[in-house]
Amino acid sequence: MHIDGPSFIPTHPNHVELERLGDQIAELSAHLDAATARLLDLIREFDARGGWGNGFSSCAAWLTWRVGLDPGAARERVRVARALGTLPRLAQALARGELSYSKVRALTRVATPETEERLLAVGRAGTAEHVERIVRGWRRVDRIAEAQETTKRRRRRALHVFQDEDGMVVIHGRLEPEAGAVLMKALEAGRDALTQRRRVSAETRQDLSHAGGAVEGASDSMRTGLIISEDAPSWGQQQADALALIAETALHRRIDPGSPGERFQVVVHIDAPVLANPDAPGQSVLEDGTHISGETSQRLACDATRVVMRHDADGRVTEIGARTRTIPPALRRALQHRDKGCRFPGCGLPFGQGHHIRHWAHGGPTKLSNLAMLCQRHHRAVHEEGFQVERQADGQLCFLRPDGRPIPDVPAPAAVPGNPTATLQVQNGGAGVQIDGRTAMPGWQGERLDVGWAISVLHPLTQPDVRATPHTD
Repeated sequence: MHIDGPSFIPTHPNHVELERLGDQIAELSAHLDAATARLLDLIREFDARGGWGNGFSSCAAWLTWRVGLDPGAARERVRVARALGTLPRLAQALARGELSYSKVRALTRVATPETEERLLAVGRAGTAEHVERIVRGWRRVDRIAEAQETTKRRRRRALHVFQDEDGMVVIHGRLEPEAGAVLMKALEAGRDALTQRRRVSAETRQDLSHAGGAVEGASDSMRTGLIISEDAPSWGQQQADALALIAETALHRRIDPGSPGERFQVVVHIDAPVLANPDAPGQSVLEDGTHISGETSQRLACDATRVVMRHDADGRVTEIGARTRTIPPALRRALQHRDKGCRFPGCGLPFGQGHHIRHWAHGGPTKLSNLAMLCQRHHRAVHEEGFQVERQADGQLCFLRPDGRPIPDVPAPAAVPGNPTATLQVQNGGAGVQIDGRTAMPGWQGERLDVGWAISVLHPLTQPDVRATPHTD
Protein backbone atom coordinates (compact mmCIF):
# COMPACT_ATOMS: atom_id res chain seq x y z
CA MET A 1 0.00 0.00 0.00
CA HIS A 2 1.44 3.28 -1.04
CA ILE A 3 0.39 6.46 0.67
CA ASP A 4 1.52 9.69 -0.86
CA GLY A 5 2.67 12.39 1.55
CA PRO A 6 1.44 15.97 1.39
CA SER A 7 2.33 17.73 -1.79
CA PHE A 8 3.35 21.42 -1.95
CA ILE A 9 3.30 23.71 -4.91
CA PRO A 10 6.47 25.78 -5.00
CA THR A 11 5.94 29.53 -4.59
CA HIS A 12 6.18 31.39 -7.82
CA PRO A 13 9.15 33.80 -7.87
CA ASN A 14 6.77 36.61 -8.81
CA HIS A 15 4.77 36.05 -5.60
CA VAL A 16 7.93 36.21 -3.53
CA GLU A 17 8.86 39.49 -5.16
CA LEU A 18 5.38 40.92 -4.56
CA GLU A 19 5.53 39.86 -0.91
CA ARG A 20 8.84 41.67 -0.56
CA LEU A 21 7.38 44.71 -2.28
CA GLY A 22 4.41 44.69 0.10
CA ASP A 23 6.77 44.56 3.09
CA GLN A 24 8.67 47.54 1.74
CA ILE A 25 5.42 49.51 1.38
CA ALA A 26 4.36 48.63 4.93
CA GLU A 27 7.80 49.42 6.35
CA LEU A 28 8.09 52.78 4.62
CA SER A 29 4.52 53.67 5.68
CA ALA A 30 5.47 52.92 9.29
CA HIS A 31 8.57 55.10 8.93
CA LEU A 32 6.37 57.92 7.61
CA ASP A 33 4.01 57.52 10.58
CA ALA A 34 6.95 57.69 12.98
CA ALA A 35 8.15 60.84 11.23
CA THR A 36 4.60 62.23 11.42
CA ALA A 37 4.76 61.81 15.20
CA ARG A 38 7.85 63.99 15.25
CA LEU A 39 6.14 66.50 12.95
CA LEU A 40 3.16 66.69 15.32
CA ASP A 41 5.52 67.26 18.27
CA LEU A 42 7.05 70.20 16.40
CA ILE A 43 3.62 71.59 15.48
CA ARG A 44 2.45 71.34 19.09
CA GLU A 45 5.51 73.21 20.37
CA PHE A 46 5.29 75.81 17.60
CA ASP A 47 1.59 76.33 18.40
CA ALA A 48 2.13 76.58 22.16
CA ARG A 49 4.94 79.11 21.77
CA GLY A 50 2.90 81.24 19.36
CA GLY A 51 5.32 80.96 16.47
CA TRP A 52 2.44 81.53 14.06
CA GLY A 53 1.65 84.93 15.63
CA ASN A 54 3.76 86.83 13.09
CA GLY A 55 0.71 88.04 11.18
CA PHE A 56 -1.29 84.80 10.95
CA SER A 57 -4.60 84.18 12.68
CA SER A 58 -3.79 80.64 13.83
CA CYS A 59 -1.24 77.86 13.63
CA ALA A 60 -3.40 76.17 10.98
CA ALA A 61 -3.36 79.33 8.85
CA TRP A 62 0.44 79.42 9.09
CA LEU A 63 0.67 75.74 8.08
CA THR A 64 -1.54 76.42 5.08
CA TRP A 65 0.80 79.18 3.95
CA ARG A 66 4.18 77.72 4.95
CA VAL A 67 3.72 74.00 4.30
CA GLY A 68 1.02 74.08 1.64
CA LEU A 69 -1.58 72.05 3.52
CA ASP A 70 -5.27 72.36 2.73
CA PRO A 71 -6.93 74.49 5.47
CA GLY A 72 -8.99 71.54 6.67
CA ALA A 73 -5.96 69.25 6.81
CA ALA A 74 -3.95 71.94 8.61
CA ARG A 75 -6.63 72.38 11.28
CA GLU A 76 -6.74 68.60 11.72
CA ARG A 77 -2.96 68.39 12.16
CA VAL A 78 -3.09 71.07 14.85
CA ARG A 79 -6.02 69.36 16.59
CA VAL A 80 -4.26 65.98 16.64
CA ALA A 81 -0.99 67.56 17.78
CA ARG A 82 -2.72 69.26 20.71
CA ALA A 83 -4.64 66.10 21.64
CA LEU A 84 -1.50 63.94 21.69
CA GLY A 85 -0.02 66.29 24.26
CA THR A 86 -2.36 64.69 26.83
CA LEU A 87 -2.37 61.19 25.33
CA PRO A 88 1.18 59.83 25.76
CA ARG A 89 0.34 56.18 24.94
CA LEU A 90 -1.15 57.03 21.57
CA ALA A 91 1.72 59.46 20.89
CA GLN A 92 4.31 56.78 21.63
CA ALA A 93 2.53 54.19 19.46
CA LEU A 94 2.57 56.62 16.54
CA ALA A 95 6.21 57.52 17.17
CA ARG A 96 7.17 53.82 17.04
CA GLY A 97 5.24 53.29 13.82
CA GLU A 98 2.83 50.88 15.52
CA LEU A 99 -0.28 52.91 14.69
CA SER A 100 -0.95 54.79 11.49
CA TYR A 101 -1.71 58.49 11.50
CA SER A 102 -5.20 57.67 10.21
CA LYS A 103 -5.90 55.53 13.26
CA VAL A 104 -4.47 58.06 15.69
CA ARG A 105 -6.39 60.91 14.06
CA ALA A 106 -9.65 59.00 14.53
CA LEU A 107 -8.89 57.90 18.10
CA THR A 108 -7.98 61.42 19.26
CA ARG A 109 -11.52 62.55 18.45
CA VAL A 110 -12.82 60.62 21.47
CA ALA A 111 -9.83 59.58 23.59
CA THR A 112 -9.24 61.01 27.05
CA PRO A 113 -6.46 60.17 29.53
CA GLU A 114 -8.96 57.83 31.23
CA THR A 115 -9.97 55.94 28.06
CA GLU A 116 -6.67 56.14 26.17
CA GLU A 117 -5.41 52.66 27.10
CA ARG A 118 -8.51 50.76 25.95
CA LEU A 119 -8.72 52.77 22.74
CA LEU A 120 -5.05 52.06 22.06
CA ALA A 121 -5.92 48.34 22.21
CA VAL A 122 -8.63 48.99 19.60
CA GLY A 123 -6.10 50.66 17.33
CA ARG A 124 -3.66 47.78 17.61
CA ALA A 125 -6.28 45.07 17.10
CA GLY A 126 -8.34 46.49 14.25
CA THR A 127 -7.94 48.04 10.84
CA ALA A 128 -8.37 51.74 10.17
CA GLU A 129 -11.93 51.03 9.03
CA HIS A 130 -12.67 49.24 12.31
CA VAL A 131 -11.29 52.16 14.28
CA GLU A 132 -13.42 54.66 12.35
CA ARG A 133 -16.58 52.60 12.94
CA ILE A 134 -15.91 52.28 16.66
CA VAL A 135 -15.16 55.99 16.96
CA ARG A 136 -18.43 56.84 15.20
CA GLY A 137 -20.30 54.57 17.61
CA TRP A 138 -18.47 56.11 20.55
CA ARG A 139 -19.37 59.63 19.48
CA ARG A 140 -22.98 58.56 18.98
CA VAL A 141 -23.10 57.50 22.65
CA ASP A 142 -21.48 60.81 23.63
CA ARG A 143 -24.04 62.81 21.60
CA ILE A 144 -26.93 60.88 23.12
CA ALA A 145 -25.58 61.51 26.63
CA GLU A 146 -25.00 65.19 25.81
CA ALA A 147 -28.51 65.57 24.40
CA GLN A 148 -29.98 63.92 27.50
CA GLU A 149 -28.00 66.25 29.74
CA THR A 150 -29.09 69.28 27.68
CA THR A 151 -32.74 68.20 27.99
CA LYS A 152 -32.35 67.79 31.75
CA ARG A 153 -30.80 71.25 32.05
CA ARG A 154 -33.57 72.82 29.99
CA ARG A 155 -36.22 71.20 32.17
CA ARG A 156 -34.52 72.54 35.28
CA ARG A 157 -34.50 76.15 34.05
CA ALA A 158 -36.62 78.43 36.21
CA LEU A 159 -36.83 81.97 37.53
CA HIS A 160 -38.75 82.86 40.68
CA VAL A 161 -39.41 86.48 41.65
CA PHE A 162 -41.32 87.36 44.80
CA GLN A 163 -41.62 90.20 47.27
CA ASP A 164 -40.28 89.71 50.77
CA GLU A 165 -41.91 90.93 53.97
CA ASP A 166 -39.81 94.11 54.04
CA GLY A 167 -40.79 94.98 50.47
CA MET A 168 -37.52 93.89 48.88
CA VAL A 169 -37.82 91.73 45.76
CA VAL A 170 -36.10 88.34 45.94
CA ILE A 171 -34.90 86.59 42.78
CA HIS A 172 -33.91 82.94 42.58
CA GLY A 173 -33.35 81.01 39.38
CA ARG A 174 -31.42 78.63 37.13
CA LEU A 175 -30.64 79.51 33.52
CA GLU A 176 -29.35 77.46 30.62
CA PRO A 177 -25.63 78.03 29.95
CA GLU A 178 -26.12 80.23 26.87
CA ALA A 179 -28.81 82.35 28.56
CA GLY A 180 -26.64 82.62 31.66
CA ALA A 181 -23.69 83.78 29.57
CA VAL A 182 -25.84 86.54 28.03
CA LEU A 183 -27.03 87.62 31.48
CA MET A 184 -23.51 87.72 32.89
CA LYS A 185 -22.33 89.80 29.93
CA ALA A 186 -25.27 92.17 30.41
CA LEU A 187 -24.52 92.49 34.14
CA GLU A 188 -20.89 93.22 33.34
CA ALA A 189 -21.95 95.96 30.92
CA GLY A 190 -24.37 97.34 33.50
CA ARG A 191 -21.69 97.44 36.20
CA ASP A 192 -19.29 99.22 33.85
CA ALA A 193 -21.92 101.82 32.94
CA LEU A 194 -22.76 102.50 36.59
CA THR A 195 -19.09 102.70 37.54
CA GLN A 196 -18.61 105.31 34.83
CA ARG A 197 -21.61 107.26 36.13
CA ARG A 198 -20.22 107.19 39.67
CA ARG A 199 -16.83 108.38 38.46
CA VAL A 200 -18.36 111.29 36.52
CA SER A 201 -20.55 112.16 39.52
CA ALA A 202 -17.54 112.16 41.83
CA GLU A 203 -15.61 114.44 39.47
CA THR A 204 -18.61 116.77 39.27
CA ARG A 205 -18.87 116.98 43.06
CA GLN A 206 -15.16 117.69 43.26
CA ASP A 207 -15.48 120.51 40.73
CA LEU A 208 -18.41 121.96 42.69
CA SER A 209 -16.44 121.86 45.93
CA HIS A 210 -13.60 123.74 44.29
CA ALA A 211 -16.13 126.30 43.05
CA GLY A 212 -17.56 126.80 46.53
CA GLY A 213 -20.58 124.61 45.96
CA ALA A 214 -19.81 122.18 48.79
CA VAL A 215 -21.55 124.29 51.43
CA GLU A 216 -24.56 124.78 49.20
CA GLY A 217 -24.73 121.01 48.56
CA ALA A 218 -24.52 120.35 52.27
CA SER A 219 -27.34 122.77 52.99
CA ASP A 220 -29.48 121.02 50.35
CA SER A 221 -28.82 117.73 52.08
CA MET A 222 -29.84 119.20 55.42
CA ARG A 223 -33.03 120.66 53.95
CA THR A 224 -34.13 117.38 52.34
CA GLY A 225 -33.05 115.18 55.22
CA LEU A 226 -31.48 112.68 52.79
CA ILE A 227 -28.35 110.83 53.87
CA ILE A 228 -26.21 109.93 50.86
CA SER A 229 -23.60 107.25 51.51
CA GLU A 230 -20.16 107.86 50.05
CA ASP A 231 -19.13 104.21 50.56
CA ALA A 232 -18.44 102.20 47.43
CA PRO A 233 -21.17 99.60 46.83
CA SER A 234 -20.35 95.96 47.53
CA TRP A 235 -20.16 93.38 44.74
CA GLY A 236 -23.66 92.17 45.44
CA GLN A 237 -24.99 95.71 45.44
CA GLN A 238 -23.27 96.40 42.11
CA GLN A 239 -24.93 93.30 40.66
CA ALA A 240 -28.35 94.42 41.93
CA ASP A 241 -27.91 97.94 40.53
CA ALA A 242 -26.76 96.55 37.18
CA LEU A 243 -29.81 94.28 36.94
CA ALA A 244 -32.09 97.23 37.64
CA LEU A 245 -30.35 99.24 34.92
CA ILE A 246 -30.77 96.36 32.44
CA ALA A 247 -34.51 96.14 33.20
CA GLU A 248 -34.99 99.91 32.86
CA THR A 249 -33.08 99.96 29.57
CA ALA A 250 -35.11 97.05 28.18
CA LEU A 251 -38.41 98.72 29.07
CA HIS A 252 -37.22 102.05 27.71
CA ARG A 253 -36.42 100.40 24.36
CA ARG A 254 -39.61 98.33 24.50
CA ILE A 255 -37.54 95.11 24.49
CA ASP A 256 -36.12 96.08 21.09
CA PRO A 257 -32.41 95.26 20.75
CA GLY A 258 -32.08 97.66 17.83
CA SER A 259 -30.51 97.16 14.44
CA PRO A 260 -27.09 95.50 14.22
CA GLY A 261 -25.50 98.79 13.24
CA GLU A 262 -26.88 100.47 16.36
CA ARG A 263 -25.95 97.64 18.68
CA PHE A 264 -22.34 97.34 17.58
CA GLN A 265 -21.45 100.94 16.82
CA VAL A 266 -18.18 102.14 18.35
CA VAL A 267 -17.65 105.90 18.62
CA VAL A 268 -14.08 107.24 18.72
CA HIS A 269 -13.10 110.86 19.34
CA ILE A 270 -9.67 111.69 17.94
CA ASP A 271 -7.90 114.95 17.23
CA ALA A 272 -6.75 115.46 13.64
CA PRO A 273 -3.03 115.77 14.57
CA VAL A 274 -3.17 112.42 16.40
CA LEU A 275 -4.87 110.77 13.43
CA ALA A 276 -2.02 111.96 11.20
CA ASN A 277 0.72 111.16 13.74
CA PRO A 278 0.00 108.83 16.69
CA ASP A 279 2.86 110.45 18.65
CA ALA A 280 1.35 113.93 18.40
CA PRO A 281 -0.36 115.44 21.49
CA GLY A 282 -4.14 115.25 21.57
CA GLN A 283 -7.03 112.99 22.44
CA SER A 284 -7.80 109.52 21.15
CA VAL A 285 -10.65 108.17 23.26
CA LEU A 286 -13.79 106.07 23.07
CA GLU A 287 -17.17 107.63 23.83
CA ASP A 288 -16.94 106.61 27.49
CA GLY A 289 -13.55 108.33 27.87
CA THR A 290 -11.39 105.21 27.62
CA HIS A 291 -8.04 106.03 26.01
CA ILE A 292 -6.98 104.05 22.94
CA SER A 293 -3.76 104.32 20.97
CA GLY A 294 -3.45 106.55 17.94
CA GLU A 295 -2.62 103.47 15.84
CA THR A 296 -5.92 101.87 16.85
CA SER A 297 -7.79 105.05 15.91
CA GLN A 298 -6.05 105.08 12.53
CA ARG A 299 -7.17 101.49 11.92
CA LEU A 300 -10.78 102.25 12.88
CA ALA A 301 -10.77 105.40 10.74
CA CYS A 302 -9.56 103.48 7.68
CA ASP A 303 -13.06 102.20 6.95
CA ALA A 304 -15.67 103.97 9.07
CA THR A 305 -18.30 106.68 9.24
CA ARG A 306 -16.65 110.07 9.76
CA VAL A 307 -18.01 113.25 11.34
CA VAL A 308 -15.68 116.28 11.46
CA MET A 309 -16.23 118.65 14.42
CA ARG A 310 -14.44 121.97 14.80
CA HIS A 311 -13.68 123.50 18.20
CA ASP A 312 -12.68 126.95 19.37
CA ALA A 313 -9.73 127.68 21.63
CA ASP A 314 -11.81 126.84 24.73
CA GLY A 315 -12.83 123.43 23.40
CA ARG A 316 -16.42 124.39 22.53
CA VAL A 317 -17.88 122.84 19.37
CA THR A 318 -18.36 125.49 16.71
CA GLU A 319 -19.20 123.36 13.67
CA ILE A 320 -20.29 119.77 12.97
CA GLY A 321 -19.91 118.38 9.47
CA ALA A 322 -22.15 115.86 7.75
CA ARG A 323 -21.69 112.15 8.40
CA THR A 324 -19.79 110.53 5.53
CA ARG A 325 -18.37 107.12 4.79
CA THR A 326 -14.58 107.00 4.51
CA ILE A 327 -15.01 104.45 1.68
CA PRO A 328 -18.23 105.07 -0.30
CA PRO A 329 -20.49 102.04 -0.91
CA ALA A 330 -19.84 101.91 -4.67
CA LEU A 331 -16.06 101.93 -4.12
CA ARG A 332 -16.39 99.28 -1.43
CA ARG A 333 -18.23 97.00 -3.86
CA ALA A 334 -15.47 97.49 -6.43
CA LEU A 335 -12.84 96.72 -3.77
CA GLN A 336 -14.62 93.54 -2.72
CA HIS A 337 -14.98 92.45 -6.36
CA ARG A 338 -11.28 93.02 -7.07
CA ASP A 339 -9.70 91.59 -3.91
CA LYS A 340 -12.34 88.96 -3.06
CA GLY A 341 -11.16 88.86 0.55
CA CYS A 342 -8.16 89.53 2.77
CA ARG A 343 -4.97 90.06 0.75
CA PHE A 344 -2.52 89.17 3.54
CA PRO A 345 -0.40 86.19 2.43
CA GLY A 346 -1.91 82.89 3.53
CA CYS A 347 -5.24 84.36 4.71
CA GLY A 348 -7.86 84.73 2.01
CA LEU A 349 -10.88 85.26 4.30
CA PRO A 350 -13.75 86.22 1.98
CA PHE A 351 -14.68 89.33 3.98
CA GLY A 352 -12.77 92.19 5.52
CA GLN A 353 -12.24 95.91 5.92
CA GLY A 354 -10.96 98.47 3.49
CA HIS A 355 -7.40 99.56 4.27
CA HIS A 356 -5.84 102.77 3.00
CA ILE A 357 -2.29 101.86 1.96
CA ARG A 358 -1.42 105.50 2.47
CA HIS A 359 -3.80 106.70 5.16
CA TRP A 360 -6.24 109.42 4.17
CA ALA A 361 -5.06 111.43 7.20
CA HIS A 362 -1.64 111.57 5.50
CA GLY A 363 -3.15 112.74 2.25
CA GLY A 364 -3.70 109.32 0.75
CA PRO A 365 -6.54 109.25 -1.79
CA THR A 366 -9.64 107.11 -1.27
CA LYS A 367 -9.46 105.34 -4.59
CA LEU A 368 -9.10 101.72 -5.63
CA SER A 369 -5.35 101.87 -6.26
CA ASN A 370 -4.75 103.05 -2.67
CA LEU A 371 -7.03 100.46 -1.05
CA ALA A 372 -6.60 96.83 -0.07
CA MET A 373 -9.00 94.43 1.61
CA LEU A 374 -7.78 93.08 4.96
CA CYS A 375 -9.55 90.99 7.56
CA GLN A 376 -9.81 92.44 11.05
CA ARG A 377 -6.87 90.39 12.33
CA HIS A 378 -4.49 91.52 9.61
CA HIS A 379 -5.80 95.08 9.54
CA ARG A 380 -4.77 95.26 13.20
CA ALA A 381 -1.39 93.70 12.34
CA VAL A 382 -0.67 96.40 9.76
CA HIS A 383 -1.73 99.33 11.95
CA GLU A 384 -0.69 98.22 15.43
CA GLU A 385 1.84 95.39 15.21
CA GLY A 386 4.45 96.84 12.87
CA PHE A 387 3.54 95.01 9.66
CA GLN A 388 3.52 97.07 6.46
CA VAL A 389 1.92 96.84 3.03
CA GLU A 390 3.08 98.58 -0.12
CA ARG A 391 1.78 98.62 -3.67
CA GLN A 392 4.59 98.08 -6.12
CA ALA A 393 4.98 99.62 -9.55
CA ASP A 394 3.39 96.61 -11.25
CA GLY A 395 0.30 96.96 -9.02
CA GLN A 396 1.11 93.94 -6.83
CA LEU A 397 0.97 94.20 -3.05
CA CYS A 398 4.08 93.57 -0.96
CA PHE A 399 3.68 92.79 2.74
CA LEU A 400 6.60 93.31 5.11
CA ARG A 401 7.31 91.93 8.58
CA PRO A 402 8.05 94.40 11.41
CA ASP A 403 11.79 93.85 10.76
CA GLY A 404 11.34 94.75 7.08
CA ARG A 405 11.61 91.27 5.60
CA PRO A 406 9.02 90.58 2.89
CA ILE A 407 6.31 87.95 3.35
CA PRO A 408 6.01 85.99 0.10
CA ASP A 409 2.64 84.87 -1.18
CA VAL A 410 4.12 81.38 -1.55
CA PRO A 411 7.18 80.55 0.58
CA ALA A 412 10.21 78.85 -0.88
CA PRO A 413 10.07 75.04 -0.68
CA ALA A 414 12.12 73.32 2.00
CA ALA A 415 15.34 71.58 1.05
CA VAL A 416 14.91 67.84 0.41
CA PRO A 417 17.82 65.35 0.65
CA GLY A 418 18.80 63.36 -2.42
CA ASN A 419 17.50 60.11 -0.91
CA PRO A 420 14.72 61.11 1.49
CA THR A 421 13.71 57.51 2.20
CA ALA A 422 17.17 56.51 3.39
CA THR A 423 17.46 59.72 5.40
CA LEU A 424 14.15 59.00 7.10
CA GLN A 425 15.17 55.46 7.95
CA VAL A 426 18.48 56.62 9.39
CA GLN A 427 16.75 59.30 11.50
CA ASN A 428 14.21 56.83 12.90
CA GLY A 429 16.95 54.28 13.59
CA GLY A 430 19.00 56.93 15.35
CA ALA A 431 15.98 57.66 17.56
CA GLY A 432 15.80 54.00 18.55
CA VAL A 433 12.72 53.23 16.43
CA GLN A 434 12.96 49.72 14.98
CA ILE A 435 10.53 49.26 12.09
CA ASP A 436 9.85 46.43 9.69
CA GLY A 437 7.03 45.30 7.44
CA ARG A 438 5.05 43.86 10.39
CA THR A 439 5.35 46.78 12.83
CA ALA A 440 1.92 48.31 12.10
CA MET A 441 0.09 45.10 11.21
CA PRO A 442 -3.20 44.83 13.17
CA GLY A 443 -4.14 41.77 15.18
CA TRP A 444 -7.41 41.30 13.29
CA GLN A 445 -7.97 37.72 12.10
CA GLY A 446 -10.94 38.38 9.81
CA GLU A 447 -13.77 38.29 12.38
CA ARG A 448 -16.89 40.39 11.84
CA LEU A 449 -16.77 43.55 13.91
CA ASP A 450 -19.69 43.87 16.34
CA VAL A 451 -19.65 47.62 16.92
CA GLY A 452 -22.49 47.56 19.46
CA TRP A 453 -20.73 45.00 21.64
CA ALA A 454 -17.40 46.82 21.27
CA ILE A 455 -18.91 50.12 22.43
CA SER A 456 -20.67 48.43 25.36
CA VAL A 457 -17.32 47.05 26.47
CA LEU A 458 -15.23 50.16 25.85
CA HIS A 459 -17.37 53.23 26.56
CA PRO A 460 -17.43 54.35 30.22
CA LEU A 461 -21.07 55.49 29.95
CA THR A 462 -22.39 52.06 29.01
CA GLN A 463 -23.77 49.72 31.62
CA PRO A 464 -21.43 46.91 32.71
CA ASP A 465 -24.24 44.31 32.72
CA VAL A 466 -24.70 44.63 28.94
CA ARG A 467 -21.34 43.02 28.28
CA ALA A 468 -21.56 39.67 26.61
CA THR A 469 -19.57 37.37 24.42
CA PRO A 470 -18.93 39.03 21.06
CA HIS A 471 -20.68 37.59 18.04
CA THR A 472 -18.41 36.45 15.25
CA ASP A 473 -19.08 34.80 11.96
